[in-house]
Amino acid sequence: MESTDSVEVNQIKIEEEKEESPSFRCDLFDSEVVHKISQILLLGLSTACVDHTTGDLFKGPAIVAVDMKKEMVEYFTQRSETYIAESVVQEGGADAENYDHPTDVISDFVDDFTSLKRNLFGRVSGWLLSERREDRIDDFVQEMEISAFWSNDRREAIAQTLLKNVDLKNMYTCDMKYGTMEELSVHKEECKFRIMSCPSEGCAISFCAAHKEKHDAVCSFRYLPCEQGCSETIMRHEMDRHCITVCPMKLVNCRFYSVGCQATIPVCKIDVHIAEAFQSHVQLILKIIHKGASDEDLKYRFELLEKLKIESVEMQLKLLVPNLTKSTTSTCITQLIRHNGYGT
Repeated sequence: MESTDSVEVNQIKIEEEKEESPSFRCDLFDSEVVHKISQILLLGLSTACVDHTTGDLFKGPAIVAVDMKKEMVEYFTQRSETYIAESVVQEGGADAENYDHPTDVISDFVDDFTSLKRNLFGRVSGWLLSERREDRIDDFVQEMEISAFWSNDRREAIAQTLLKNVDLKNMYTCDMKYGTMEELSVHKEECKFRIMSCPSEGCAISFCAAHKEKHDAVCSFRYLPCEQGCSETIMRHEMDRHCITVCPMKLVNCRFYSVGCQATIPVCKIDVHIAEAFQSHVQLILKIIHKGASDEDLKYRFELLEKLKIESVEMQLKLLVPNLTKSTTSTCITQLIRHNGYGT
């Protein structure tokens, strides 16, 4: 028989272990998954009510909705509470590779429950495959949403419980525990399931931190570098308009497109293209003026034009500045030709 002292020592050890064990648990979760489960619940209730009253002349979905909702919540709660234990036995533990997403698990619960509540008419007829059935289910969903029969807040409260019960690997719920409330508070400020608002001005969407990158990838108000490579940063929803209107890197046809130049050039580089492609543009014009002329003939005509322009510029220089040397004249001619876009 144990002495009184040893019993007291054991009790003290037990109390110490209780004090040392974490008692404050993070209750955050993936809000996106909870919202999806909430939608599944509403659709499931509508399906069960419609299938249960199909062909009944005296009862409609709305009449059975109150009792059906109560039964469905109880059924889902019981199934979810035993889900992990059953999965551990069937799949070989929590580390099993085959892991069903929580929304798939709840959808399976819905299928099983609605099957149980389906009346005889629905079982023996082609009702399950009819478009009219889908329409009635959608209509009753809208009716419940408009009347706030089962508010989103209440559905999400149930969805949170179901998620925690079926999240086999805690991938969508936080299972961190802490010894003090202060430690828990610090964790919640950094938890990947904390709710945060989009930092982009104009965006009112909130999401859990784990989905920030996914939201950033589609946020209409996020500023991005111009897709065409200009120096501007543009909001995603204004990018297309920027690219086809004011962007300096917008591609346009060459000014000589009508005479045969097929080049497409950014707006900001048109002048550079015109200067660099002077010879080819002149040759295109000559081809139109002198149809049927050979390439050699066109080349000769281009060289003749170029020579005439140089002589014209040289004559103007001599008239303006009679005492220019030959080398200085040559330099000025070259500069004037380039300045006027005659070539390089």
